[in-house]
Amino acid sequence: MWAAAGTIRTWVALARRVIDVPMSVLDLAPVAAAGSAGEALRHTTELARRTEELGYRRFWVAEHHNMPAIASSAPAVLLAHLAANTSTIRLGSGGVMLPNHAPLVVAEQFGTLEALHPGRIDLGIGRAPGTDQVTALALRRTMEGLSAEGFPRELADLMNYFSGEQPGPITATPGLGQSPAVWLLGSSGFSAQLAGLLGLPFSFAHHFSAQNTLPALQLYRQSFRPSQWLDRPYAMVAVNVVCAETDERAEWLAGPSGLSFLKLRSGRPEPLASPEEAAAYPYTDIEREFVEGRRFGQALGSPQTVARQLGELVERTGADELMLTTMVYDVADRVRSFELVAEHVAGGSLRR
Repeated sequence: MWAAAGTIRTWVALARRVIDVPMSVLDLAPVAAAGSAGEALRHTTELARRTEELGYRRFWVAEHHNMPAIASSAPAVLLAHLAANTSTIRLGSGGVMLPNHAPLVVAEQFGTLEALHPGRIDLGIGRAPGTDQVTALALRRTMEGLSAEGFPRELADLMNYFSGEQPGPITATPGLGQSPAVWLLGSSGFSAQLAGLLGLPFSFAHHFSAQNTLPALQLYRQSFRPSQWLDRPYAMVAVNVVCAETDERAEWLAGPSGLSFLKLRSGRPEPLASPEEAAAYPYTDIEREFVEGRRFGQALGSPQTVARQLGELVERTGADELMLTTMVYDVADRVRSFELVAEHVAGGSLRR
């Protein structure tokens, strides 16, 4: 037994040297079937505090709409609450979906956050609406903002509100002179190329678009032009992680996430099922194949397994930073997953 334990410690130590990049957190405030949105938001607050203690670099929340399993629909409001309940960790949106909002409103909201918590706010911007087309129209009431052509113009308007270069009589207050760190987010090549051309940091959604990760990162780096924000490309890769004491336990905990994604894609979104409910679900062969395919590119298992999977991901992608997202039913298991990664996988990459 002692020999086996020593081997594991040696293996993990080797893996730690591979995963020598900062690690951050993306949280969706998952709503459990037996819980409520309010409970989900309280759990997200608890997780933000704990991951700050563990030394994770950032804590981001993502804008989604018309999804019963996700309570992070209003990032600016939630970030204000999280900032008041933490003190050092960077907080941000992963992301704000610009097609859903007037650029002036986003500038004022995140200018307010930056004014209240200077140096701690990230503004991750996405091009997709983060929902279905019907809900997108309810949010914006026009299709114009949903087009690829409209996004660069609205992004430029947003950034000009922060810099004061916006022509005309409108001043964003707060906003002008109080710019958060702006990131572009993407799951394909469009935002990757735009981030490179603008010289912005880029975060890729490997957690739901793993097949596009390498082409998008290559395009970002090839397109990159030094800017006032960066002199070299900076790429963060978001990845699903479920870490538990054993591979079998992690597989069990990951069941509800796969079922939730299946129901979402089937047009039947529901709150997050329990692991027992997910295990008992009568999957068809096609559904089971879909769920198994969803796991491609994830890091799922014991600390040793997750260390190997994340190490391989960093080696393949050349990521400058990893952003971990963990969609499990119970907040205690969510917190424990991040603790295990911090203790056994991250090594010296987390700030102390």
